[in-house]
Amino acid sequence: MRLPVALRSPRRGPFLQVAKSGIATIAAWLVAGWVIDGPPPVFAAIAALLVVQPSLNQSLGKAVERSVGVIVGVVIASLLGLVFGRATWVVLVAIGAALVVAWMLRMTPGTANQVAISAMLVLALAAATPNYALDRVLETIIGAIIGILVNVAVVPPVSVAPARSAVDGLVTETAASLDRLAAALEQPRSAAQLQELLLEARLLRPMRDAADASIAAAQESLTLNPRGRRYRDELAALSARLDRFGPIVTQLIGMTRAVVDRYDDGLGDEPTVRAIAEQLRRAAHDARLATLSTDAAASVDSALEPPALTTPLTVTAPSRLHWVLVGSLLEDLRRIHEALSDGADRA
Repeated sequence: MRLPVALRSPRRGPFLQVAKSGIATIAAWLVAGWVIDGPPPVFAAIAALLVVQPSLNQSLGKAVERSVGVIVGVVIASLLGLVFGRATWVVLVAIGAALVVAWMLRMTPGTANQVAISAMLVLALAAATPNYALDRVLETIIGAIIGILVNVAVVPPVSVAPARSAVDGLVTETAASLDRLAAALEQPRSAAQLQELLLEARLLRPMRDAADASIAAAQESLTLNPRGRRYRDELAALSARLDRFGPIVTQLIGMTRAVVDRYDDGLGDEPTVRAIAEQLRRAAHDARLATLSTDAAASVDSALEPPALTTPLTVTAPSRLHWVLVGSLLEDLRRIHEALSDGADRA
């Protein structure tokens, strides 16, 4: 049995995020300690550390989550401390009561944990007096505000570049898969080569899912971001491109599966199959144009590489062994052409 434990991330996060977290934590400690007399401003430092997130939208959400959790936890701890004192069993009861209250209010797991932690810290660190409780709430709010301000002031993160890379990578690999399928229709392939062809086509699906996740992360990074306006058009274009190539991935995997299932060495002798292979190469060319800028795409000589299905495709009657496969490939090719031409029309 494999335990789902990972001590290291697949890739190292940006050092800027570490620097911002450190700046926010130190600033919150100093400011809260200067504004509020009393114990060390632990609540302010923790709030600032948690609030500095990869996006401003996430930072705001963490600030609200942290503040609400602290307020509820402090209220619960203060009430129990005033009534029963600071005995050890009171701390345990406060933790249980905090979790139950959070459950009754349908709080998120993060907020529920914050309620319990705040209740425990209030009773464990100092007497649960009204002034102490109020100071801890103010301290948390100060830390959350400083965390948001630092995240805004120090290069607000934008995640459009990873989304661009993921979408372009998907489009490029889709074009390569179209070329590989065209070659398999023209030249004989062994069973092992056909299985490799199918495996490479199926790998497009996780690439599409990763691109979709990257688009979502980029949209999250632009929410409430003062730098977001200059990137919104590019992100909208990337999202539209992914919407266009998502169905093409599905059609391509289906075409490859059909070829693998119904393949025989005489398939390349069919005139219609060779014509389909030519159209697949043109579709691959059209797909690669999607990764180019508008000016670069316009400079490509369409006479050397005409777009897919720009002229009627002459279909001769296939043999009895191949007519089902040929018909299936033609229908999938038509759908790929519609997706590519729809994107060209919108461009």
